[in-house]
Amino acid sequence: METIHHRIRRLIRYYSRMAGSRDPVTIAKAAGIRIACLPLGEIAGNYMLLKRKRWIFVNDNIQTDSPLFRVVVAHELGHALLHRKENCAFLKHKTLLLTTGIEREANLFAAELLIDADMLEVYSDYTKEDFCRHTGYPKELIELRLK
Repeated sequence: METIHHRIRRLIRYYSRMAGSRDPVTIAKAAGIRIACLPLGEIAGNYMLLKRKRWIFVNDNIQTDSPLFRVVVAHELGHALLHRKENCAFLKHKTLLLTTGIEREANLFAAELLIDADMLEVYSDYTKEDFCRHTGYPKELIELRLK
């Protein structure tokens, strides 16, 4: 039986080859997953399946060129690819700490997608805090990736 780690790596290999990139926005577009920026209050992002169309909604107060935007899209992309029929919200400052099954899997997907082996090698001499300062990614993401 395939473990979640193997499934995540297989999906990332497939979609990054298909899209020609590991960028979550590029992958989402190549997979036919729509992305929209909307006012979502305290929610950073949300994945929904609406009328058989997959949507990632990102809070419009998150800059599209920020690392947080990439983290939110990668997390919601994880839901779209791993949990197609579940509607899931990314709660700002909370989701990376949640341990429920589907949230943990989406976090693992985001960590694996955004922090590849090459990036780990480049930052191998850095502390976790330095890595976060340079990439803009939350500390929980690098901790998940290193487990």
